Amino acid sequence: MAKRNLSGAVNFQYLEDYTAGDAQVIDEVLSLFREQARVWLPLLDPAVEGWQDAVHTIKGTARAVGAFDLGDVCQVCENEGPHRLVAVRDALDAALQDVAAYAHERALNFLKGKG
Repeated sequence: MAKRNLSGAVNFQYLEDYTAGDAQVIDEVLSLFREQARVWLPLLDPAVEGWQDAVHTIKGTARAVGAFDLGDVCQVCENEGPHRLVAVRDALDAALQDVAAYAHERALNFLKGKG
């Protein structure tokens, strides 16, 4: 189903394969990703103690849901330092936009009886 990606920031086919296509698991994983993003965003500031831990956590979670570009940007930030946090925030935003579009498409398909 993953055809309506805004940017390709998330590989939803990977997520669908990883979850064996279980719609309930996919919905829960993406919901948790969105909830965690609300926690991570304020931490993506070089003045905030723990930004490194947040970036490391985002890296692992991103790769688990198929947001491989976000994971890669986090790796660069871990290696190069806080001046890369802007790129992490941008990549997180792109992933969240794709997640929103994907969730919207899933909801529409459910309403149309295709989900």
